[in-house]
Amino acid sequence: MQFKQRVDVSPEMLSFVGNGAVPGAGWPAGSIGMSFRLGDSVLAFHAAPTAAAMIESDLAFVVTAEACRRIFGLVPDEDARWHLSSDLRAIVIAIVDCRLAAPARETLRLAKSIELLCAVFEKIGDHALVPTDGCGELNELDARRIVAARRLIDEHWHEKLTLDGIARACGINRAKLTRGFRAMFDTTVADAIADLRLAGAGEMLRATDLPVSSIGYRCGYLNNASFTRAFSRRYGVAPTLYRAHRLAA
Repeated sequence: MQFKQRVDVSPEMLSFVGNGAVPGAGWPAGSIGMSFRLGDSVLAFHAAPTAAAMIESDLAFVVTAEACRRIFGLVPDEDARWHLSSDLRAIVIAIVDCRLAAPARETLRLAKSIELLCAVFEKIGDHALVPTDGCGELNELDARRIVAARRLIDEHWHEKLTLDGIARACGINRAKLTRGFRAMFDTTVADAIADLRLAGAGEMLRATDLPVSSIGYRCGYLNNASFTRAFSRRYGVAPTLYRAHRLAA
């Protein structure tokens, strides 16, 4: 039987990455579990985790409830399923698809597992996660289509995207996509795209010496003026000043 790769994050936490079964032995006593599925963008919380419950995941955690209470001040007391938000999904992808060679790969996966655990508990504490059954008037099929729209945005934010094009690609009409996306993710389609584009632009401004105009184009903006306006509204400074301030710091 194929098993996921085990990462010993700490004496109180294990991470299991990739395809295959989750080894059921050697877990810390009194653990809770989390499993992350990229295919349908679901985060599942397991109050009493089992290897069988997490077998279909791309990534799974087991961590002691005591550690969660000590660090985050809370632990859910029952199983739950939430839609995997775009920022959490990005961390999961970084863990699962890491192309570094060992031992750097294991080091990155350890660090990112801690980052992901902290990010999940922050959202739990802020009630910022959307339950998979909390879709209001949407039926199950439409909810899946809107999750697919979110996944399309998460993966193709740097390309030309339109509301009509996303709706067609996901098999849902424009009006239902607009209403359902806001209900499920507490944001509009346009704002979700803009958030990802501007976050990507900020990262490129910090990490590369590419011209500002090239960064804007790579992040989905058709011209430098529209990129500068959008970036300035979001961050309060133009991209050139943002880069200069970051470098000076």
